[in-house]
Order: sequence, then C-alpha cells, then structure tokens
Amino acid sequence: MSTVKRPDKRTERSRRTREKIVEAARELFVAHGYGATSLREVADLAGVAVQTVYFVFGNKRTLFKDVVDATIAGDTEPVALMDREWFSAACAAPTAAEQLRAHVRGTCEILGRVAPIMPLISAAAATDPEIAAQWPAGPDPRYTVHHAAAEALAGKADVRPGISVTMAADLLFGLLSPQLYLIFVQDRGWSPGRWEEWAYATLAAQLCADAVAAGGSSGQP
Repeated sequence: MSTVKRPDKRTERSRRTREKIVEAARELFVAHGYGATSLREVADLAGVAVQTVYFVFGNKRTLFKDVVDATIAGDTEPVALMDREWFSAACAAPTAAEQLRAHVRGTCEILGRVAPIMPLISAAAATDPEIAAQWPAGPDPRYTVHHAAAEALAGKADVRPGISVTMAADLLFGLLSPQLYLIFVQDRGWSPGRWEEWAYATLAAQLCADAVAAGGSSGQP
C-alpha cells in the first residue's frame, strides 16, 4: 500500500507569510520609497508581527533584495531564472526564430514587472550604499541569462551566419534592457505588446537567417 505524502502545513504557512511580507514591502517601497518605509509598517500591512519580519528577513536590506528578486521571478520560489520552465522551454525550441520569440516574450513579462521599480532601486542604493552589497559581485546577472540564451541560439540551423555567441548575447542584453523598455513604454507611451513585437522584429533581423520567414513584423501599432 503506497503512502501519500501530505503537504507540510508549517512549510506552506511559512511560504505564505513570506509572500505576504514581500508583497506588502513592495507596495510600501513603491508608494513611499525605501528609506521612508519602516519594517513595522510592512508588518502592519502584511498582518504579521514586526518580530516575524525580523525573524524571516533579518533586516530591511535583505527584505529589499527579496522584493527585487521576487519581482524579477514573479514569485518567491527559490528557483533561478535560468532554471525556470519558460527559459528552458525557449532554449529547447527547435528553431532560432521560435526561441527568440519565446525569449522576448518571457523577458517582456519580466521587464513589465521590473522596469517600474528601477527608480526605486536607484534611490535605495543612493540612500543606503550597502544595498548594492546584497547582490554578489561579478558579471551582470542579466548578461549571464542572455549569454546562456545566445549559446542555445547559436546551435539552431536558422541562426544568421557569422553571428557569434558574444554578438548575440550583446544584442539580447542591449535591446532587452529595462532602460530601453522604459524609454518606449513609459516615455513614449508604447504598449508592452507593441514593444514586444518591435523587440522581436529588431532582434530577428539581426539574429535569424530569414527574418521574414521568422515571422518578424515592423512593430507598428
């Protein structure tokens, strides 16, 4: 007789508590700024004791990093971006065009979450220099992700001849940046969908052997 493993209720409660705290912190950080938000305010909005916030995160800097990381990932699960299902599926696509389409779509979803908090990150780093120390030194994590995508792209039959992994990674890193996303979507009023189509068409023209066959478009509304 097989034994059905029951969900760990304590683990599930801890996960939900962590999510509530992160969501409350994100809301307050965006509304009032990092420096002006206290952990007690976060606790009150999350409906937990302030001691719980300290127990789970230790301090406000660590909580801030978790807010940023959860915003990038879309949840609080401890799964690296390159281990995410959407990224793995994109890299496994049979053609460069299909991989590029999936990669741009997944990145667009991330940018839609992250780009609005970019000013918050800059302001927090300015008021608390130790914020930057919450992320390990080394290559930009964004570049690491795009370089992995470029390596997968290079092995596809329809990739543009002569495109190196480094060139492909540079194009992905530059064109799919939060800064460029904000210029078009926030400053110029493009919809996220229009930006996604433009980014895909632009990258397909550079990276795919036949941009027309790849299904690229001009990105016009």
